[in-house]
This record gives sequence, C-alpha cells and structure tokens, in this order.
Amino acid sequence: MNAVHRVLSPNELDPAAAGCCALAIMTKAPRAGRVKTRLSPPLTPEEAAGLNISFLRDTAAAIAYADAGAQGIGCYTPVGEEETYRDILPGNFQLIPQREGSFGERLLGAMEDLFSVGFGSVCLIDSDSPTVPAGVFAEAVKMLSQPNDRVILGPSDDGGYYLIGVKQLHRRLFEEIDWSTDRVLAQTQTRAAEENLEVHLLPAGYDVDDRATLSRLCQDLLGQGNSDFQPDWVDGLEARRFDAADTAPASREFLRGIIAREGRARIWAL
Repeated sequence: MNAVHRVLSPNELDPAAAGCCALAIMTKAPRAGRVKTRLSPPLTPEEAAGLNISFLRDTAAAIAYADAGAQGIGCYTPVGEEETYRDILPGNFQLIPQREGSFGERLLGAMEDLFSVGFGSVCLIDSDSPTVPAGVFAEAVKMLSQPNDRVILGPSDDGGYYLIGVKQLHRRLFEEIDWSTDRVLAQTQTRAAEENLEVHLLPAGYDVDDRATLSRLCQDLLGQGNSDFQPDWVDGLEARRFDAADTAPASREFLRGIIAREGRARIWAL
C-alpha cells in the first residue's frame, strides 16, 4: 500500500518546490456516479469510476517519466478525499486541494496556489486523456525551463486543451473563455496574444468522455496492429520511448477485462 501523500498548503512556501515544474492533474475523487457520467451508458457508474481510476494511474505513470525537475501533483476535490488517492497516485506525488468555483475559477485557483507554494512553473493536466505519452510532458517541462515567458498548450481534438503550462501566473488566460466548448483553445491563444505570450503547442491528444471517444480509446489500445506503433513525439528528448504496449497500460487492462467478460459490443462500436 502506498504511503499517505503529502498535502501541500497554498499558504506555506515549500523550499523544495523552488525551480521545480509542477505537473498537476486536475482530479475529482473517482466515486461511482460522480465522475465520467457521460460514459454511463455504455459503462455502469461503477465501471466509469474504475476507468477514471485507470486514467489517473496512466497519466501519473507518464508524468513520472517526464523529468527529474518536475513534481507530480494531484489537484483534487472535494477536501476530505485525500485517502482516496493512496492506491491510485504514486507515493512520490503530492496533493493540493482545488478551490471552489466554476471550472475556469478552479484552474486559475490551482495555478495561483501552486505558484504560492513556490513552484517555478506549473502545468495543469486533465484526467481524461490517458494516451498522452511521457514525452509530451517532458517537452512541456523542457520548454518551461527555457528563457522568456511563454504558455504551453496541449490541444485536444474537441477544441479544448489537455494541458496548459506557464512560468508565471497570467489571469487573462482564464478570462472570457467559453469552457466546455470547441472554442476553448482558440480563445486561450487569443488571450495569450493579448498578453504578448509566445505559444508552444504540444502534439494533439483527445479526451475520453463519451461513447464515441471510448470506442476510439478501445481501438487505440486494443485494436489490431497497434503493437507496431512507434510515436515520433520524443525525438530529441531524454524521455523514455514508449510504444503501443506502454501506452495507458492500466486503461488497457481495465477495458480488456470488460471485453473478456462480456464481449466488445457493449463498449466498443463495430
């Protein structure tokens, strides 16, 4: 069993955070009926929560390979659910509670709190994109370690982003954004231009939050021929090179278990 994670307080400066990049997963405690509700059906609420746990494990594992100068963080809600993450996130991860408010307010609050702890740069990462590889997180950390201010964005196919990273707090990046629409990425790029921020785009990913994207995930992880996949996003980076067998192993095994018990038709469109 993992050790209890250290819970950071935004009111206390942590000397160990100085010069370090926080790679923070935005997460809601994975309870049945409270997470991934758009996946029920085809999944049961219990399966949806189990899949969310798998996503968290896969994203945390990818973060762990990113860079020695990065710290994995679980930015969680609600307060009081710290024990939930004991057997989900690696023991070297830390936790910090989310603030209350709208989605944009939660993102801004997480940025502000992590900078107040003392981190040199911050990336906020969604918990819906388990196939984002370690090399992408390594690239984000590398770009944020270079001179000059910038914003790092990981575009999602739905018009949003799975990652936003900055070297200092820019409130404008979270203002006048139509959250949960296909305009989020474009509007964020506009806000960056208003702040005269260079934008560095990471390779595109996708969120798994409905029946169609669940089917896509099944195809990517379990589809015929994926064992020959070799990504090119790590060229020039000192990150471990992942192939298809390494991508999202916890999610792969969870989906494989459902299909072994019930066949593919319920969760994987033909």
